[in-house]
Amino acid sequence: MIESWASFKRDEFLAKYVTPTEIVSLVRKWLGEERLFVKEQPDGRAHAHILIKYPQGKQGHMFAVVIPKNRDLIAISSMTRVDKGQQEEMKNHMKDDSDGWSEWIHEARLQLISSSVDWGIHMGHDANKKPGPLQAFNVSLPIWFDGITKHEFMHSLRRLWLAKLGIIHEIKYSYGPGVGKPGPVDDWENREAAQKERLNNIEITQNETESPEIEFDEKMSFGTSFDPSEWA
Repeated sequence: MIESWASFKRDEFLAKYVTPTEIVSLVRKWLGEERLFVKEQPDGRAHAHILIKYPQGKQGHMFAVVIPKNRDLIAISSMTRVDKGQQEEMKNHMKDDSDGWSEWIHEARLQLISSSVDWGIHMGHDANKKPGPLQAFNVSLPIWFDGITKHEFMHSLRRLWLAKLGIIHEIKYSYGPGVGKPGPVDDWENREAAQKERLNNIEITQNETESPEIEFDEKMSFGTSFDPSEWA
């Protein structure tokens, strides 16, 4: 009987909040209640793209809450850049003990996998290889509309924060506090250069053909372009 009542209330909830516009209003309401709202980001690919700080206070981290168009989900993500000094310490570790470095990055990957969140890491480039150091990492989680509740939303934020915090503490424990400056991220620099080249080619093509062309990159995971200048 209790289970049937709970199922009925859930169906009633989902029937009430079914459109993206209503989901956006609901998320804004929750963020306001928890005092997590920071600011809105312009994003033509999304119904809403909101930057928030979680948890509250000086120890909070920046997260992006995105409700993309043509999808029935909310994507929550956060990117962390590794400090320049910590990257230098990693480079020294790679030179002095390559096996130890390989084991460290392997354990970092396993820790992210065990956190049950979606994740991606950005490693330093050496020609066509990416041996390290670890330059940035992002964590993300989708919540589909048919499973959205304030409980699920807030616990997803907490899971992402803890997953992120775990890697940050491992970096600080192994490679020190850093120097307080964000290190380079080769993937972003190369991507920006490639995007500029594509835009130049598009401009040349449009001038020659007078036929507009729209370029977009749908391979990007949630949060890959989100850079709040935050580092470990």
